[in-house]
Amino acid sequence: MFYFQDDVSQSIVNQTQDSWDKLNDKFQGWVDSFILSLPNFLLAVIVFILFIVFANLTSRLLKKILQRTSAQHSVVVITIRVYKTIFILIGFFVGLGILNLSTVLTSVLGVAGVVGLAVGLALQGTLNNTFSGVILSFIPKIQIGDWVETNDFKGFVTDINLRSVTLKTADQNLVSIPNSKIVDNPFKNLSSDDRSIATVECGVGYESDLEFVEKITVQAIEKALPQLPGEKVELFYKAFGNSSIDYEVRFWIKERNAKDELLAKHKAILAIKKAYNENNINIPFPIRTLDFGKNKFRSETLEIKNHISDQ
Repeated sequence: MFYFQDDVSQSIVNQTQDSWDKLNDKFQGWVDSFILSLPNFLLAVIVFILFIVFANLTSRLLKKILQRTSAQHSVVVITIRVYKTIFILIGFFVGLGILNLSTVLTSVLGVAGVVGLAVGLALQGTLNNTFSGVILSFIPKIQIGDWVETNDFKGFVTDINLRSVTLKTADQNLVSIPNSKIVDNPFKNLSSDDRSIATVECGVGYESDLEFVEKITVQAIEKALPQLPGEKVELFYKAFGNSSIDYEVRFWIKERNAKDELLAKHKAILAIKKAYNENNINIPFPIRTLDFGKNKFRSETLEIKNHISDQ
């Protein structure tokens, strides 16, 4: 019995010693491999750090070069970010190559593909806005500082980023519109050309000399709002209204935002009213005729008596 217990104990000791020897040999092998690969590891780290430093330095130089061009701020920011990302990724892959980790590199690329697919499916809306932001950044028809009208909002463009476009409206509020909404819907840029056409509608009495009215109106507009070469004031009579002959006058104005159009129409209306007063041209009020001859009106007084009986 005692011999059996001694044999079991000795067997356990031997197995433990064998396991420890194997673990020790494995660990020693790892240490030897690390020592042998230490120069390559240090070289890979140094190369990766150099790529990061070089990317930062060259990105500053690239930023100065882009700022000297007519590229808008959002284009500069996106270009710098993409440049630095690509350069750092190149340094990472070069470091893996120095370490002879081609298998790891293949695994990283495979995992990156799977993760990219999952992220793409989960963030479809966000990625749509991101790509739309890249498109908007490189479109010269909308830039920071422009006055635009889109998605029922009007305002100055204050920022274009990878998620949204920010407008500062006339009431000094900020509105963020997703980039995809602007790309998918039409927008009007009032700052792309500072000359546009404004319209004022009015009417004159039936007794008026229409040719004289046209002459006076055009002269008044041209005096209040001088037209550039190739531009002219145009007046078109539109309809015989209920109490006036209606017309529409069109003229060129300098318009960089919605307020410019309001000021131009303000000046035009003042000039037209002053010219009409000086030349006795009537702008009639709406007239409504009431005929009491055919319809007799009568009123009757009804007397209602309340009888209260005593009980």
